[in-house]
Amino acid sequence: MIRDAYKFILPSLALGILFVAAGFAYIGCLFFILALFVAFFFRNPSRNIPEGKNLIVSPADGKIVKISKSDSGEQSISIFLSIFDVHVNRSPIGGELKELQYKRGRFKAAFYEEASRVNEQNILIVDGGDIQVTFKQIAGVIARRVVCWKKPGDMLEKGERVGLIRFGSRVDVDLPKKVNITVKIGDRVRGGSSVLGDYS
Repeated sequence: MIRDAYKFILPSLALGILFVAAGFAYIGCLFFILALFVAFFFRNPSRNIPEGKNLIVSPADGKIVKISKSDSGEQSISIFLSIFDVHVNRSPIGGELKELQYKRGRFKAAFYEEASRVNEQNILIVDGGDIQVTFKQIAGVIARRVVCWKKPGDMLEKGERVGLIRFGSRVDVDLPKKVNITVKIGDRVRGGSSVLGDYS
């Protein structure tokens, strides 16, 4: 479990204890259940990162909801995270975090395509030397906070934890045209361990 969880769990536990002590056991139990849910949401499992220099791994757990290609050949993959998915985000490649841009925005439901353009988000660009990948932590209607633990200039390992999005969200990955995408719409992926594609 990540440290961000404690600021939500401890108040819920404290309120639960106070209500139980005051004789309102039913209300107290609701706060205990809330604390358990928060602990579940902020879980931070270990992942086996696949070996292979030219592999691109998923930056998030969730479901592939969109794969697109522009006229210039640039490609994009959108991953929707429900409140039941792990919300820790990971770097899709190893390399230097060249840019981190925070973009203020709205909080539309993350499964809508429009959320990629208008919602609050962090935009991270990772330069692996022979490839550059952009991915976006996008807030949703419930997720109202995107968190990045890294800063520009940091060196990242493939699959390394870089941040999280709180309570339901979306992650978009922009890939150059030389990437061979190996997932399809509807696939379930796991951050750090599922391969999105490869390149030569």
